[in-house]
Amino acid sequence: MVDHNPDQLPVAVIGAGPIGLAAAAHLSERGVPFVVVEAGDTPAAAVRAWSHVQLFSPWEYNTDPAARRLLAAVDWQEPEASDLPTGGDLVKQYLQPLAELPALAPHIRYGATVTAISRLGIDRLRTAGREAVPFVIRLADGEDLLAKAVIDASGTWRQPNSVGANGLPAHGEQDAAAWISHGLPDVFGADRAQHAGHHTVVVGAGHSAANTLLALAELADAEPGTTITWAIRAADPIASFGGGSDDELPARGALGSGLQMLVDTGRVTLAANFRTHSIRCLGDDPNRDQVELISLNPDGTEQIVTADRIVAATGFRPDFGITDELRLELDPIMSAPRALAPLIDPNQHSCGTVTPHGYRELAHPEPGYFAVGMKSYGRAPTFLMLTGYEQVRSIAAALAGDLESAQSVELQLPETGVCSVVGGGEALALRLGLTKEQHEQLLHVTAKYLGTSSTAADAVLSAATELGIDHTAALQLAAYAADQFDAPGATGC
Repeated sequence: MVDHNPDQLPVAVIGAGPIGLAAAAHLSERGVPFVVVEAGDTPAAAVRAWSHVQLFSPWEYNTDPAARRLLAAVDWQEPEASDLPTGGDLVKQYLQPLAELPALAPHIRYGATVTAISRLGIDRLRTAGREAVPFVIRLADGEDLLAKAVIDASGTWRQPNSVGANGLPAHGEQDAAAWISHGLPDVFGADRAQHAGHHTVVVGAGHSAANTLLALAELADAEPGTTITWAIRAADPIASFGGGSDDELPARGALGSGLQMLVDTGRVTLAANFRTHSIRCLGDDPNRDQVELISLNPDGTEQIVTADRIVAATGFRPDFGITDELRLELDPIMSAPRALAPLIDPNQHSCGTVTPHGYRELAHPEPGYFAVGMKSYGRAPTFLMLTGYEQVRSIAAALAGDLESAQSVELQLPETGVCSVVGGGEALALRLGLTKEQHEQLLHVTAKYLGTSSTAADAVLSAATELGIDHTAALQLAAYAADQFDAPGATGC
């Protein structure tokens, strides 16, 4: 007979990504029974989809304290805190070993897609005694799991935003789906043929767009005929350039600096004030024919960009469809828990200025249900993994009855502020595949050419040629650390 007493049931964690596994680690440490249900066949299925991408935050911001403690007990080799991992590194060196620990592995179910969550025997209308009734988690195969609480770390990866500027799919977007990639395509690997020697338009103004634009620029150095357009809704891209060398995460600052370099040197064509209204296919074959992106101007005229490929770096949004029978209180703008929304509003905050928060801010009128990680942020793009780790630490403490610890939410996040340009340059050099020695040589040889070059950018390129360093990588370093060359206009503008 199944025990329907919630106190005797496990906590259900949805998703075996970084935040879901961290939740499992904290619950395990506190002796709280749990089960993790993961739709994929492996842990961190979404992270594996962007395994080629290097994070802009180092290892110290990408691992959870409870997870590290559990791993340390089995002689885990912890990565160097200051190194920048790729998604693949994150899986291989951290998430896969974590999921295989004896404390977690027996409690993880793969290939288990959640289709709905409710309460046993009652729907959303029933109020009396609701908190004493177990949760029902229905799986795609029809099985129902019972749980005393739910930590929903299912993320947003399977719910990308549309190309359309108004939040709706652009007219014709569905018909053009074969021409559109979402997220972060692997332009040097599996997706190279789609972009090499072709014209790609990247739609979006965030970190994903910057990563893709920089990768395409490197591809263009190796593949003649590769051209790039960057379509943004804003009139000016300055907000996308970020804090540059003042950013406490050097690689995050480097994304913006590198992006500015691409625009200033003409390696990327900027289509500003571009609000995609419709997409028109110019044929039936996505391997040969092109598409047109059409933006409507306020005066009724059109901007048209013709491309071979579209990268929709427009972000993701949560899908709360599985919780229709639960009582959630979501902010009408952010689609985040109402108490959390003002703390993460991207109009006011970057990912480093978010106020620390825990189980209280993540709570809903449905007792015992918590959306965490990317899903908790709704439409806001300001999430850092370290924030999610603190969320689940607080929630696990609350579920274990340790309210003092649950309420003591503390988190030091890296934000745009003062940092070392030299140290940041070294971190960026490593990110670009250059050694510390190559970075120092580039600084030295560039200084030699500054007096005879018409622009700082020309000096950088001359130094890169002499040293055999990739031109795009060298210019990214120059854009990020311009003052190291005594040249505020290191991009040549």
